[in-house]
Amino acid sequence: MASLKWENRISKTIIHVMLIFGSIIMLFPFLWMISTSLKGNESILSDSIEMIPRDQKTTLIDGVERPLYEVSFNNEQKEMVLLRSLNEGMAEFIDPANPDESVVLPLTKQKPVRPMSFHWQNYPDAWNAQPFGRYFLNTIFVASVSVLCQLFFSSLAAYAFAFFRFPFKNAIFIFLLGTMMLPQQALLVPNYVILAKLHWLDTYLALIVPFTASVYSVFFFRQFFLTLPRDLHDAATVDGCSHMGFYFRVLVPLSLPPFLTLGIFSFLGSWNAFIWPLIVTNSTHLRVLQVGLAYFLSDAGTEWGLLMAASTFSIVPLVIGYFFVQKRFVQSQAMTGLKE
Repeated sequence: MASLKWENRISKTIIHVMLIFGSIIMLFPFLWMISTSLKGNESILSDSIEMIPRDQKTTLIDGVERPLYEVSFNNEQKEMVLLRSLNEGMAEFIDPANPDESVVLPLTKQKPVRPMSFHWQNYPDAWNAQPFGRYFLNTIFVASVSVLCQLFFSSLAAYAFAFFRFPFKNAIFIFLLGTMMLPQQALLVPNYVILAKLHWLDTYLALIVPFTASVYSVFFFRQFFLTLPRDLHDAATVDGCSHMGFYFRVLVPLSLPPFLTLGIFSFLGSWNAFIWPLIVTNSTHLRVLQVGLAYFLSDAGTEWGLLMAASTFSIVPLVIGYFFVQKRFVQSQAMTGLKE
């Protein structure tokens, strides 16, 4: 018995170590993004990998800012100013307290003074660089309406495929599944031309209508609906319940898992959409969040600090929303097709 307990402890320890290691790997990009959002340009472009933002400490000598180095001089560590670099890896340093005397030391053996420095100003600068308040409202509106429409129309189509009998039902369903093999990039031009003919370009309709239904969502809902007893539909029909009455009163309450799952993933997909909003909108007041982030990229160079700051506050609503829905989401995954 004692050996079994030790084996269980060892196995649980190994599992927890692996989970912690995997969590660190998954969280590292987010931690790096937050770290970079608090760095200055010098620290961002540094060759060294540092999670804690640090900047080169400088001091003003003769009206010029010069870097400080921690040097070993006369058997003691002192902060001295780098005056200029010389040949053969040597450099001239001066003591700020006694700037009239200089000393020549090997530059490679000296350590630059780089204390922690958090550039919190990156966040207000990033927010003010573009009208992100408007971008947030646009993104929330487009994502919410698209998800609600997609869940409603896709579940209605799946309801028909799961419970109705009509000619060529299986053939139509297989044809719909076949459209999933088409890459989204191949549909950009046809969809753009259709919207142009409808005069919907640069409107909210262009951002919402193409995503009000999804073949994958229809497939996902249909497969779940098939797990429900057909007797429910037959009994409701005998009792005089209409199709929409059965849908709202019976099917939707029993289908919380697929509704929550597809709702969350569809919302994330709409929140992170970039290519489609970029090509169908031109007006600033219609831009969504991801398109706004792209404006920190330019031919003159990328403002990495501001870009990472904007990226950080762009995911804050998702993180907050996750903490509100995580319990419900996990519970929905554990639910069966029928409630007790």
